Amino acid sequence: MNVLAFDKDGWAVDPKITVARRPNLAHGRMTTVSGIIVHQTGAPTASSTLNSYLQDGANGAHFLIDKNGDIYQTGSVFWRQWHVGKLKPRCMLEKRCTPVEVKNFAHMTYAEINSYETQKAVPDRYPSNDDSIGIELVGAPTGTAPNQGYETVTAEQNASLAWLVKELTEKFGVPMTEVFRHPAVSRKNEHEAESARW
Repeated sequence: MNVLAFDKDGWAVDPKITVARRPNLAHGRMTTVSGIIVHQTGAPTASSTLNSYLQDGANGAHFLIDKNGDIYQTGSVFWRQWHVGKLKPRCMLEKRCTPVEVKNFAHMTYAEINSYETQKAVPDRYPSNDDSIGIELVGAPTGTAPNQGYETVTAEQNASLAWLVKELTEKFGVPMTEVFRHPAVSRKNEHEAESARW
């Protein structure tokens, strides 16, 4: 069985993936992959997202999947990228916090919770910018706040997502329990990537 290959610089070597380097997405080096975070772009087309990744200080993910299922790699798997945001307290959501943690979280800001969580290792915390690969699915917002949703992920996107997640989890030894939708791990729109399947 062949597993997805990467060159020495962390770029995929596979005909199913188009390399579309976006150097502005690099925000330091990532040495460990502990998880995968699935996002939606909030933009209607792959080209609009790829163009936004050219901006200084851009936020983005390592991979982008277009509505037709085409996969682009925009960042090296060795790059730390800004795609997660402030972490939620995993022990709270999984109902395994200590009583002291529960009490402390009640008085902490999101930034303080994030700082506390990032001192832990996965699986005691969610994967973060420091140790997760991000996958964006092209999909624009629908409706208006506060009930704003996202376009439904296409069947082609889900097929490519399932293939890519399988390849990445095998390549980096990431258990499927460490693959999450963005709003599961960080305070984001709860509808982001809700129709994504892997």
